[in-house]
Amino acid sequence: MSSSINLLIVVRREHATRYFQNLSALQEFRVRLVTDVGEAKTMLTDKHADVLVLDNELDGSFQLISYLRQAKPSLLIVSVDEEADFAIPGLADDISTTPFIENDLARRIHRLMSDRRLETLRADSMPPVREVAKKLRRAEGEIGKIEATVSACRDLNYDYVAFYRVESLDPLNVSLKAQDGLKPLQAAAPKTASLQDVIGLVAQTGQSRIAVQTDDINHPFVSRGKLGSLAGIAIGVTNRYGVLLAARERPNSISQQDVMMLELLGAQLAAVIAKA
Repeated sequence: MSSSINLLIVVRREHATRYFQNLSALQEFRVRLVTDVGEAKTMLTDKHADVLVLDNELDGSFQLISYLRQAKPSLLIVSVDEEADFAIPGLADDISTTPFIENDLARRIHRLMSDRRLETLRADSMPPVREVAKKLRRAEGEIGKIEATVSACRDLNYDYVAFYRVESLDPLNVSLKAQDGLKPLQAAAPKTASLQDVIGLVAQTGQSRIAVQTDDINHPFVSRGKLGSLAGIAIGVTNRYGVLLAARERPNSISQQDVMMLELLGAQLAAVIAKA
């Protein structure tokens, strides 16, 4: 599961259907489309957009970009110019001359959004990362360090956090070692995991995962509606030490940026366990 990207597409009327069909077919894109620069300017005043896709051949396109660089400096802008063999973005963040060959336009949008999220994460992550580092230095023993990480994650506005230790991968043996948060959930938390739940899947694959109620492979707290969304983070790459779970009651409240933050905190725990 990934967080959505809000697109505003501004292209000539004869290209509107093609652009809308190609980009709205991608699940992570939330697409609005207009065929007039003035209408685009009005829409950007009233509604949020992460990325503007703008046809260079539209009248007033360059003036719109100049205006937006002052009025909305955080808006990402991708120009499209299918008549050009080669083009430079100018005031835009990027430009595509072959938007639908090998998903060129979608790939450029994803790259820009990824870079933006990383910039935001770097700015937001330093205080929590420093706090975890302090707690890990003070904590004694492996369990103490696990509990310190769980506590630090709980402080990031999660309603429930748990850590499952990987005893073995073949056969899979994963057991609950620490948890913090809503007391009824602590009492009912699964003590072990299997490949049919998100804990076992993350332990086996080593890949972080977000779980929501409609997912087939899930966690009982989420599938039964006790929690709205949950992130599972693998702790350790070469050696799989465990799985960190962080959950919130509100549905769809965990984003890819949240996952990246949890991965940073989990990496610190993996590092101190490896040293020990």
